[in-house]
Amino acid sequence: MGWDDKLKNKKDEVKGAAKENLGKARDDEQMEREGRSDQTVSNLKQAGEKVKDAFNKD
Repeated sequence: MGWDDKLKNKKDEVKGAAKENLGKARDDEQMEREGRSDQTVSNLKQAGEKVKDAFNKD
């Protein structure tokens, strides 16, 4: 995968962190959960990218 996918994943992670923090500030548990979920999905995608990169180096 290219840099554009990695940047998109990182952007999604930051967006999830912001959403989680906004949920905390507003005392909105659902928004907090959604933010954490967004971050988890982004981290899993990033892990997949790292695996693909490891296989493509050979």
